Amino acid sequence: MTAKSIKPEDGSSRSPAKGMSLSQDAWRRLRRNRVAMLSLFTLGAICLLAFFTPLLPLQAPDHAQTKLRYAEPVASPLWLHTFNLDTEKIAAAPETISRLELELPDLQLAFDNAKTKLKLAAKTLSKEETTSEQTAYDQAWYALRQKQGEIDDTIQLPYRKLGFAPLGGLSRWMVRTRFALFGDRSFNSICGRDLLGRDMLSRLFWGARISLIVGLVATVVSLAIGVTYGAVAGYFGGWVDDAMMRFVDILYSVPFIFVVIFLLTILGQEDVADALAAWGIDRITIFFLVVGAIYWLTMSRVVRGQVISLKTELFVESARSLGAGQARIIFMHLLPNLFSVVIVYLTLTIPRVMLFEAFLSFLGLGVEPPDVSWGLLANEGIKVITPVKIYWWLILFPSVALGSTLLALNFLGDGLRDALDPRLRDV
Repeated sequence: MTAKSIKPEDGSSRSPAKGMSLSQDAWRRLRRNRVAMLSLFTLGAICLLAFFTPLLPLQAPDHAQTKLRYAEPVASPLWLHTFNLDTEKIAAAPETISRLELELPDLQLAFDNAKTKLKLAAKTLSKEETTSEQTAYDQAWYALRQKQGEIDDTIQLPYRKLGFAPLGGLSRWMVRTRFALFGDRSFNSICGRDLLGRDMLSRLFWGARISLIVGLVATVVSLAIGVTYGAVAGYFGGWVDDAMMRFVDILYSVPFIFVVIFLLTILGQEDVADALAAWGIDRITIFFLVVGAIYWLTMSRVVRGQVISLKTELFVESARSLGAGQARIIFMHLLPNLFSVVIVYLTLTIPRVMLFEAFLSFLGLGVEPPDVSWGLLANEGIKVITPVKIYWWLILFPSVALGSTLLALNFLGDGLRDALDPRLRDV
């Protein structure tokens, strides 16, 4: 009897390890888990509402009405007529922006020339003799940044006057569409108002956008670093693995809260912030990246262990015998077989990141006004817990929103883990 060689139908040498793919059986097991499916639908609804928040007939999140400070939740009347968007100024903005943009090339050229002269002076002259070039450089930089700020202010002014934080292009379009659909009507304060008379319902919806984006972006950053780092360490093994994992052990001993505070403080300095702003990187983007960069350690260990168990499989040996390079084996053959592990860990990491963001915002180190997040709302709510009176709506609604999202993510992660567990394949 001769042994028959078995070749995958698609002709590739990659063969997923047993239990490592989201098969139809796993999907059926997930659908039978009612808690996981309910969590999935809940998260889907929260994400959709957060994404389409600018289209909803809500009050502007930062629109203050001090005469209504600490107003209790009220639903009568249901509609208020307070959303007065200045459409005329929005229509006139493109002409003003075009006029301002005509001055940018000359300012950019003056800045480039000043930068070149400063570099030449630094090489040929002493530090004291470069003072004039440094002054010219600073003036050109300030003039360029001021003109860019004027353009941004022209775009954002109609929305800022209404009570919005700086909005992106898509969000501005949604706000204009919302005004076209609902006019000046908006829901009453059915979740009450805060110290400045701002609507809590609107701030909850807009806060969901920041909190969810922090969770997703920071988790993707940690995923990219952790998966790559762990896969390389597990595949090469030996002294490379030892050195890389000892570095991870060292990082585990560092209190991350102090690292985040240090990085945010350094990157938040005026000169550093201006330099980053020139590249389109603001404080909230820095916050996303910093939080994501400290949550990759556990993922690297998980991926390393899985790669060590897979790198001796026949499909890896087959790819190596066909001449596949090390990078191709890692990223095209090993990592696709870790998809289920990564997905499960992803659903368990997002709640940790969101909770960490809420903790930092609670301490005043995370999201800053006029942006709003659930952690910032919880921080504002805790300040009003006094023996005289407790404004319960400032504590209840942010806590329910954050708690329900974290519970749904954890239940979904548990359901995915059970569905993808190879030991339950025959259950």
